[in-house]
Amino acid sequence: MNWTDAEDIAIALSEKFPDTDPLTVRFTDLHRWVVDLPGFSDDPKGSNEGILEAIQMQWLEEARDR
Repeated sequence: MNWTDAEDIAIALSEKFPDTDPLTVRFTDLHRWVVDLPGFSDDPKGSNEGILEAIQMQWLEEARDR
């Protein structure tokens, strides 16, 4: 997975943290959690606030669909 794979990352986060409200996660924690996901292989420095927000919004959508 790469930083641009927001949907795949969101699915993985929703599976790993099923009881977590994505809106309560700080971007510093979100960054660390994404980098630690199995299959994530992008440069950890390649994210920015916009990318993390896109991941967070996808994760929120996944959480609401469950």
